[in-house]
Amino acid sequence: MRFAAGLVLIGLAGAALAQPPDRSLRPLAREDVFPVAMPGFAPEASLRPVARPFAQRTASVTAVVPSRGAGASMAGGGGEMIRQVSTRGQATAPRPTPSTPRSAALCGDGDIRGAKVGPVTAKVRGCGIDDGVKVHSVSGVLLSRPALMDCRTAKTLKHWIEAGLDPAVGRRGGGVAGLRVAADYSCRTRNHKKGARISEHGKGRAIDISGIQLRDGTEISVLDDWGRGRKGRILQKVHRAACGPFGTVLGPNSDRHHRDHFHFDTARYRSGAYCR
Repeated sequence: MRFAAGLVLIGLAGAALAQPPDRSLRPLAREDVFPVAMPGFAPEASLRPVARPFAQRTASVTAVVPSRGAGASMAGGGGEMIRQVSTRGQATAPRPTPSTPRSAALCGDGDIRGAKVGPVTAKVRGCGIDDGVKVHSVSGVLLSRPALMDCRTAKTLKHWIEAGLDPAVGRRGGGVAGLRVAADYSCRTRNHKKGARISEHGKGRAIDISGIQLRDGTEISVLDDWGRGRKGRILQKVHRAACGPFGTVLGPNSDRHHRDHFHFDTARYRSGAYCR
């Protein structure tokens, strides 16, 4: 009897063990695959990204500077100019020259960069350009906006920059970086006066400059600096240097219309250049 009862109990236990569990068993973490899941395990290496070499972190970067003051720029009265700055020290990079496909050599001169426009026509008699060009930079000096003119004016602008502007500014602020353009081609009368003659601007022979951008981001302003200190003396030098290469040179001392900019044009007169 006792033997039979033992067999019954063994059978019941076997049936109970044959039943499926009420929930699945989670596998234990494998030490070779998930070592960080094991208690007390300390990984040999950090999982954080490795820092870049120091030489890469101190390379030059491109910065965009604002339009006035210590970080002034050159974008037509309120835009920006890109310049190269270094993350180490205070040295400035060489003056940049545009080399994009849209900024090709113009007028047979590799130092004059921009886009060829061709004939420019106008409904007003006396306006227009036989063969216009849109100048972006001259001898590495960036213009705040593309300036439309003829090749004679573009070449004269180059001569003034190299022989007059650069020497007058010298190393102040690291040298000349750009020019703030106040006006270029515009079909209008002189000083916008009704009934007056067509301006040289209307013939693509003139450009107005309101400021000189320096490589350190500062600016020499015709309106703010004319007749004042060292910047004023620089402006007087560049004004005088333009007289001769350009046929007409007007500045703040000429009249109220030019108190905030220089007017340069390539008109020629029998008596020589007209400069005020």
